[in-house]
Amino acid sequence: QEQFVESGGGLVQPGGSLRLSCAASGFTFSSVAMNWYRQAPGKERELVAVIAHADGSTNYASAVKGRFTISRDNAKNTVYLQMNDLKPEDTAVYFCNRGDRISPYWGQGTQVTVRS
Repeated sequence: QEQFVESGGGLVQPGGSLRLSCAASGFTFSSVAMNWYRQAPGKERELVAVIAHADGSTNYASAVKGRFTISRDNAKNTVYLQMNDLKPEDTAVYFCNRGDRISPYWGQGTQVTVRS
């Protein structure tokens, strides 16, 4: 069964940084694009960043472009999200999932809270 375990969230002041990790299992990680999503209270889950499996190319939501960086380590079956210059509107629970098809087995996510 596919599994995703997110970690690295926390409370940070505006302008601060966090690095999220997502350990994936149950499928051939190196053959699959990976996505980061986030869900703020009262809002729908939204796609934040994408990384391809073949060439590592990336794509970002306009709200985070230039501040967030997605990366992956296929040897560790892990995808990362480096978040810089965090803003209060980045407050959300962050999740990862497959990029080719969404797995129904979502992880618990990791909470990111940005406030003074």
